[in-house]
Amino acid sequence: MTQPEAPRSTSEEPWPVRVVSQKLSAWIAKLGWVWVDGQVAQISRRPGAATVFLTLRDPAADLSLTVTTNRDVLDAGAPELAEGARVVLHAKPEFYAARGTLSLRADEIRQVGLGELLARLEKLKKLLAAEGLFDRARKRRPPFLPTRIGLITGRSSAAERDVLTNARRRWPAVEFRVVNVAVQGPTAVPQIIDALKVLDNDETIDVIILARGGGGVEDLLPFSDEALCRAVFGCRTPVVSAIGHETDTPLIDYVADVRASTPTDAAKRIVPDLTEELRLIRLARQRLDRAVTGLLDREAHRIEALRSRPVLARPHVMLDQRASDMAALRDRAARSLNHRLGAASAELRHTLARLRALSPAATLQRGYAIVQRADGHVLRAADDVSTGDPLRVRLAEGELTATVDG
Repeated sequence: MTQPEAPRSTSEEPWPVRVVSQKLSAWIAKLGWVWVDGQVAQISRRPGAATVFLTLRDPAADLSLTVTTNRDVLDAGAPELAEGARVVLHAKPEFYAARGTLSLRADEIRQVGLGELLARLEKLKKLLAAEGLFDRARKRRPPFLPTRIGLITGRSSAAERDVLTNARRRWPAVEFRVVNVAVQGPTAVPQIIDALKVLDNDETIDVIILARGGGGVEDLLPFSDEALCRAVFGCRTPVVSAIGHETDTPLIDYVADVRASTPTDAAKRIVPDLTEELRLIRLARQRLDRAVTGLLDREAHRIEALRSRPVLARPHVMLDQRASDMAALRDRAARSLNHRLGAASAELRHTLARLRALSPAATLQRGYAIVQRADGHVLRAADDVSTGDPLRVRLAEGELTATVDG
């Protein structure tokens, strides 16, 4: 059998459990009396016993402590105390070494009034607004027709029935994933946060609805919890808040992407009305039919107007007119050409007559003759020739040869 390893040095000597418990008890006792704020998760009053046991839960964390107090202290400070109420108590932490447990011993308990609760909520509201949790720019619009809707609500509650009934009445094919949680009391906030995580991690969920029926301010306190508001702010999936009635405004309404006045209103906001959508489609088709019919009518009128024009109604008229124009042009061209040819012919005749009048042949016709020497020189004087020179005499008709005798 192996032996346990010996301590390395004297300073590392192990402490007995009783020593650790005693030291813890001494350290905790030094804390003294403190004021503690919390929510009552459970009250245990044993008949005939002077001691009352409370389970005090932190509203923003999954943490609780046991509180012991005297029945007279409870009756004096909070005689109507019930589970789920917010309290402030004056207590001293105590560590029970025998059981290794920590508890609080209270000598004064005060139930938090409505005015104080509202003041705390207003302070928290300002804090969250300053951090940007209420910013409208970050709010997302849910899809027009979600494939699957996540619903967080109380089991078999009127809010669950209202959402499911109205949503399926509007769109019968809509699908839901319902997670039932406590919607009031000390366990509400942790359960709702866990449900949000589950639905936000579900890729098939397009939108998450938080639904609860009406109630008093204290009943709706879980939906103004800081941890829940931050959990809603951190969701990737759009969140719809449908808490209470229209006049109820828990802080989660300001953080959620969409605020519905009631669970029924949430169903109307998230799911379109099939009957209304069919009516809108029918109206759109009618408008489209009217638009197409009007367009066809206008185009038909345009075509009819074009067809009624003479150029299209009697196209041969244009051809006849062009043929007449062509014939007239041809006549004008012929007359112009004949006129010019006649003028040119007359001018030519006049020129020819002048030429004939001036021509030597015309002179010869009148009985004259042209006498030329043998070299062809025309004689103009008798001295130009000598006796015995041959001569050529041209007459109007024919030629003669002669010799100069003297």
